[in-house]
Amino acid sequence: MKVLRTGVILVLLTVVLVVAGGAIGGRSGMQIALGIAVVMNFVSYFFSDRIALGSSGAKPVSREQLPRLYDVMERLAGKANIPVPELYVVPDMAPNAFATGRNPRHASVAVTEGLLEIMNDDELEGVIAHELSHVRNYDILVSSIAATIAGAITYLAQMGQWAMIFGGGGRDRDDDRGGGGLAGLLMIFLAPFAALLLQLFLSRTREYAADATGARMVGQPQGLISALEKLGAYNRRIPTTAISPSTSALCIVKPMFGSGTVSSLLSTHPPLEDRIAALKQIVPTPLG
Repeated sequence: MKVLRTGVILVLLTVVLVVAGGAIGGRSGMQIALGIAVVMNFVSYFFSDRIALGSSGAKPVSREQLPRLYDVMERLAGKANIPVPELYVVPDMAPNAFATGRNPRHASVAVTEGLLEIMNDDELEGVIAHELSHVRNYDILVSSIAATIAGAITYLAQMGQWAMIFGGGGRDRDDDRGGGGLAGLLMIFLAPFAALLLQLFLSRTREYAADATGARMVGQPQGLISALEKLGAYNRRIPTTAISPSTSALCIVKPMFGSGTVSSLLSTHPPLEDRIAALKQIVPTPLG
């Protein structure tokens, strides 16, 4: 059911993109939108991990440098029956972590310096289990594709706004009947909002699932609960200096940028209180 629901959301995002292109630019706009979707999905599939790691300044680390992290990662990867991802450290004192890559054989997990400093062994295990759950469930690929399509929709809408300002938008003449101009105007404003809602729903659902799978991977939820409580407290005080807004959706908790805060209603992450409450309801069972 989860796979079906995810597939439906990705299809809907693609449909919104193509329909937006058609409403704004007629048949040629629809073709351009479809081409954008294909190209950007290709880029997401093969290069999203390099982009996320590069934009955050993440550096690869060896077992000799961080034996504690490697021990936890290797043990949990064995439980999850997946290859050990490449490990990276982000030079950022705001505690956080994220996973990226197109599949379990091409995956990376990055943690910030701040996270390594404040987490005890149980909490670090909970965080790593959460990230490996994203890898195991192919969430990192799905989230990257969803973010890419949503970004393309927003970009297309912005192009439509400029086209309207400078007159015309290039619609095919035979597509201008029946209120096509009004449809294009509505799509310019509604399509990005629809894409955002679909992306938020997908991202939030994946976070709850990764929390639950991570707790089962470890055998109990207490470590992850404590880690989320600590991450929430620290990330309200320490703004990130390395993680970009485009990468923030991959993080275990939403980073703080500068002194601003993001409304929980429009956040890619569910409220921490809700995630913690859901974890407290979990009855420990082995990971299947």
